[in-house]
Amino acid sequence: MKIKSWISAFRLRTLPLSMSGIILGSFLAKEHGDWNVSVFIFALLTTLFFQVLSNLANDLGDSQKGTDNEHRVGPMRAVQSGEISHFQMKIAVVVFTILSLLSAAYLIKISSVGMDQEMILIYGVLAIMSIAAAVMYTVGKRAYGYNGFGDLFVFIFFGLVSVLGSYTLYTKQFDLEVVFPAITIGLLSTAVLNLNNMRDRINDSNAGKNTIVVKIGKDRAKKYHLFLVLTAIVSLIFAISHFGYYQYVFLLPVGFLSAHLKKVIATQEEKDFDPELKKVALTTFGISILYAILSFIH
Repeated sequence: MKIKSWISAFRLRTLPLSMSGIILGSFLAKEHGDWNVSVFIFALLTTLFFQVLSNLANDLGDSQKGTDNEHRVGPMRAVQSGEISHFQMKIAVVVFTILSLLSAAYLIKISSVGMDQEMILIYGVLAIMSIAAAVMYTVGKRAYGYNGFGDLFVFIFFGLVSVLGSYTLYTKQFDLEVVFPAITIGLLSTAVLNLNNMRDRINDSNAGKNTIVVKIGKDRAKKYHLFLVLTAIVSLIFAISHFGYYQYVFLLPVGFLSAHLKKVIATQEEKDFDPELKKVALTTFGISILYAILSFIH
């Protein structure tokens, strides 16, 4: 069993995107005077476990359904390459399910001081739902990623649950002003998935993976992508307006996103969407880091 193969299966390049919502939600709470280092560390650790679990399950599910084949445009997957067997990947999915449960349970425990029983129960349910969503994206007969629901789940869990959920761990309350940052991260995360699906459109269609891109076609998928990114930018403007002139720092990521949209509109070959995934993911991560920095100096 090769360590490099497992590291590749973890898909480390996806981890910054998964951390973006946690970082933003945590520093939104810090901006309001609520902070706990242990909560921050275990919130990050939990979301990393969730993301790795999702990546491993995705590798397993797409391999089982024949979607990962010689026609796939993106990087070769671990099971597809033969470096990791189906059985080994199933064991890894079980291991990371357990790690995710344990990390989430401890996170809820250390956050539960001052939290009512109903909220504790809600977090328990969200943890279980997050694990189920990570696995069922491609695994099982009812894999929602094969029926066009991947975008919705990414928006909910990467945006709303990640930002609002982490914020409330500190503050023990919901604040309406946190919705705009959550929408921004959720839409940009969905945009990353849309790019992935535009890249894999032809192979997904042949394999019966009916993503939104497969359903609406490449040209409409580009328009959908414009909607996702532009709406995310508008939401970001509302989210940072209280920073005063510091908000103009965010012109940098907005500029990156604008250049990205021009590239997407001009792209014709499916393989050329692949480099854009990394750009949007890192820009989203950069937005969360910028917000964290400004929350200290503002």
